[in-house]
Amino acid sequence: MHVLDPFEVAEIEMWPFWDLSPSKNKISEESKELLSRAEFMVHQMALEQSTFGATLNEGNIPSKDVIEMPPSIRGFILAPELRAVRKHPDLRIARRAQTFAELARVISERQVKVNLRTTLLVQAQRLEYLARSRLDEVQGNSNLSDSL
Repeated sequence: MHVLDPFEVAEIEMWPFWDLSPSKNKISEESKELLSRAEFMVHQMALEQSTFGATLNEGNIPSKDVIEMPPSIRGFILAPELRAVRKHPDLRIARRAQTFAELARVISERQVKVNLRTTLLVQAQRLEYLARSRLDEVQGNSNLSDSL
């Protein structure tokens, strides 16, 4: 759906539920509910950490009861030299604009839910933020985040 450019993903965080194991390749209803609650918790954490108070999510994450999450595992998925190349602001702006255009095209060609349109708005905000930060940087007012 062109919601997110995988090129922008530099690190991941996971919350392993080691105690869950499918029996005969089937996950129990109890396990499904636990994973739904975990998904809601992760979504809430992502919203709290988001510069824009939003996530790039085409689906709706239903509200669930709070659960205690297991310790997370976080790590980079890009080699430092590749990350250095990919985080260049001009490259990020170009790719973000391309992702925005592709998402807009998908929306124009299909009947989509409101969440995908919200994602388009968030992508526009992210693009504007990068462009404004880059302009500030070249004018000598560096505000560009180092994160990728």
